[in-house]
Amino acid sequence: MEFNRRAFLRNSALAGAALGMPVLNPSFLVNSAFAAEGKALNFLSAENLTGNWDPSSHTTLAQINLESFVFGYLTRAPMGPDKPDELVMELATDMKLIDEHTLEFKLREGVTFHDGKPFKAEDVKATFEYASQPDRPAAWYPGPCEVEIVSDYVARVKTDKGGYPASLFWFLSAFLPIMSAKDVADPKTLSARPNGTGSFKFARQDGNTTVLEAFDGFYLGKPKIPGINFSFVGDATTRTLALLNGEADLIERLEAEQVDTIEKTGGFSIHKAVSVENKYLWFRCSKPPFNDVRLRQAAAHAIDRSVIVDIMGVSGHASNAWISPVKFGYVDTPNYPKFDPDECQRLLAEAGFPKGQGLPELEYITSVGFYPKTKEYGEVIAAMLQEQGFPVKLNVMEVAAWNDRLYDRPGGGPGHMIDCGWSTGSPEPDLVLRTHFHSSSKRICGIEDKDLDAVLDKERNTLDPAARKAVIQNEVMPTLAEKVPSLSLFTSVFIHAMRDGLKDMYFYPNGMMDASKAILS
Repeated sequence: MEFNRRAFLRNSALAGAALGMPVLNPSFLVNSAFAAEGKALNFLSAENLTGNWDPSSHTTLAQINLESFVFGYLTRAPMGPDKPDELVMELATDMKLIDEHTLEFKLREGVTFHDGKPFKAEDVKATFEYASQPDRPAAWYPGPCEVEIVSDYVARVKTDKGGYPASLFWFLSAFLPIMSAKDVADPKTLSARPNGTGSFKFARQDGNTTVLEAFDGFYLGKPKIPGINFSFVGDATTRTLALLNGEADLIERLEAEQVDTIEKTGGFSIHKAVSVENKYLWFRCSKPPFNDVRLRQAAAHAIDRSVIVDIMGVSGHASNAWISPVKFGYVDTPNYPKFDPDECQRLLAEAGFPKGQGLPELEYITSVGFYPKTKEYGEVIAAMLQEQGFPVKLNVMEVAAWNDRLYDRPGGGPGHMIDCGWSTGSPEPDLVLRTHFHSSSKRICGIEDKDLDAVLDKERNTLDPAARKAVIQNEVMPTLAEKVPSLSLFTSVFIHAMRDGLKDMYFYPNGMMDASKAILS
């Protein structure tokens, strides 16, 4: 029987539009002085924290979000479809290219860390040289650098020994939280507690809640909100009910049905933004059968992404590239894989698996509780692949178990396909492209391909920004469309809901937030 995608969508993915919310167990809320006074901002995170406060030790979005309150950055990247390369000065007051391998930052004076240490060029040097090392789990690219301290408030990033242009650190200046040189020199202290220059400082950890206090010494003035309780609540329905019951002020990662309920209830506002995050179906390119490009191409042609976008509703934005439309270099890639069952069957036969005969059972790993609708659209993708002959088994896991299986390993990572988004803090496309698709950095898909390496090296080493954008759009994206190490399903729309008493919060397209000017009544 032919698979009816629209009927499947109606009958499973969107069945039960009502929330069907359980009785709330408020045990996730911290019993802190702030919470008891009702003055602190109670924020419910969809993802848990790692327990290691070194910003270079993780790639966890929840922790990046928390760091946006605690740490300062040389620049910030507001980003948007009409301004993908805009940067706003923060701890830097100016930056300029001195030559091909030297980028100079002039730094803001009068800024202090939460422990009282003055912010100076030594902190930029310590942060850049430490966090850009390739052995750091969150190492930011293009690679290691050296920083020359010209004066207390002038630092020069130098890449002459690495051989790549310093211009690649232009956008990356908005990505990495600036750490204290004193902390970097003491890894135990760096890991034990966050110490930044941001508007809120770390007070303590209480179970799943991180308690933050307003920083009196913040260079723009002490925030009006006295504190933030940053709590992990993995279930979106529970987060929604907590907001409706007045036990949360701000929540994230909502689905269409929850947005509808909140809007109909009244007394709340919704913030939506096309984000820097794309959601991907990653193929394990490091092991059979997806080490054969024809199998990856066939699987891509079996998937009707328009159905996935329908399932996502307000939480998804259609896009045709491996980076978000708010990132530098985005283009609607002309040869992006389209739904084409005939081409899927041709490729399967050419690869020696006519109609999928002879393929082993293929495990598709996904998660529930963090990303919206992963189980619903995972079932649809599995059915689409099965219709074309791929013997797919969907394995739905809680976030922690899924995260343990996320990255590639020697001999191939767990499963054959895995669902995961990737979000970064700046418009720099290499934080996705080189991180995942260059053979020197095999994060999730594990691909090693000389053609991809060549075009990624070319775009990295192109000095002129306009010329670099052309390489990304005309060479990198078409090559990715040919190699298909992953299939970008859609761009996430980040949705936050808040009660009307919360005003003047700023939301970045990567999920980070600024509460330095916020008011909570």
